[in-house]
Amino acid sequence: MLRLEVAVFFFCCSALGAQEDAWVRHTIDNSSRGADGVRFLDVNGDGHGDIATGWEEGGLIRAYLHPGPRKVAERWPLVTVARVKSPEDAVFCDLDGDGAFDVVSCCEGRNRRVFAHWAPTAAEKFLEESSWETISFAAVEGKSQWMFALPMELDGAGGIDLVLGAKGGGACVGWLRSPSRARDMKAWTFHRWYSAGWIMSLISHDVDGDGDSDVVVSDRKGKKSGVLWLENPGREAMEKEPALQWREHRMGAGGREVLFVSLYDLDGDGRKEAAVTAKPNRISLLYSGVDPRQPWREELIEYPLDRFGRAKAVRPGDLDGDGVAELTVSCESASGGKAGVFYLRRAGKRWIPHGLSGPAGVKFDRIELRDLDGDGDLDLITCEERDNLGVFWYENPAVKTSSK
Repeated sequence: MLRLEVAVFFFCCSALGAQEDAWVRHTIDNSSRGADGVRFLDVNGDGHGDIATGWEEGGLIRAYLHPGPRKVAERWPLVTVARVKSPEDAVFCDLDGDGAFDVVSCCEGRNRRVFAHWAPTAAEKFLEESSWETISFAAVEGKSQWMFALPMELDGAGGIDLVLGAKGGGACVGWLRSPSRARDMKAWTFHRWYSAGWIMSLISHDVDGDGDSDVVVSDRKGKKSGVLWLENPGREAMEKEPALQWREHRMGAGGREVLFVSLYDLDGDGRKEAAVTAKPNRISLLYSGVDPRQPWREELIEYPLDRFGRAKAVRPGDLDGDGVAELTVSCESASGGKAGVFYLRRAGKRWIPHGLSGPAGVKFDRIELRDLDGDGDLDLITCEERDNLGVFWYENPAVKTSSK
């Protein structure tokens, strides 16, 4: 069992900055129901990140093209790439190497399938729904409730592979291996690495600094809940033995109901720390030593539930341009006037909460921080499922404030 150094901070928010005016919210799309996470990639080469999103209740997979900084506050051009039941995640990747970025979606509930949504090769047809083709990966049909897909090239053979995470019966993290011909859907093979309870996050990162990408995992439920990383045995080993198990290393927050994890170098030592939310109102910051296989140090933050909802996602980022990262946080159960998105700024040994979203919205999702409008600061992009705010972004007022 990992030994953790824990610091817990309590604070009152009424006099410490939680009453600021809300950041301006701009809607990208709210025309369906249950928007469930955003994943970014520049799919048309214009230098701006585009978005893939699954609409869980609406049963839609959609792609959104960034319209450029001048129009970014307007509704974004979109295409419904597929109509599937219970989608939980959607991500861009060029599965077959034809230069057109496809979408992979994961489905839970009774659907329990992972789909490839093949993009049209002609760029001018990207926004035509009829030009997309959807096929399920046979190797994982009905095996589990699939929650998350992480595109990675693991063995140097075939095309892009997929790391998958699931929840519930048969849940696991494993490798969906690409065959030499990616469109031969029956030729993909699946290999389990880790038996899970409920996977919330999969992040590709070279944790041990050996030159290949490992996978950081947050597991929400079960006896092994917490944050861990799975050690990549190397491309040569994977090619020779596709069923090779990846070694598990625990990072921290064990025994807690953790949700979304993100990575960021918070202390400037050149190593990325892990930030993860845990129910009901906790954020764990996990610090690695020189050897990431040894126990990680934990800094535990608790925020007040009388002003904010229950913890959902955390994403560090420098919001005000002072060189020091804040912690942006999204929540669920943010009803009764509570804020569903806020941020924490370090003040000595304390983290002080600051309002961001105002009271609109109840159940928010994972966070992305990007300069969408090109004004030099980080904006916040997320989704909301209950008040049907949909896919949207909050405009960072930092530059405007500093210029006054």
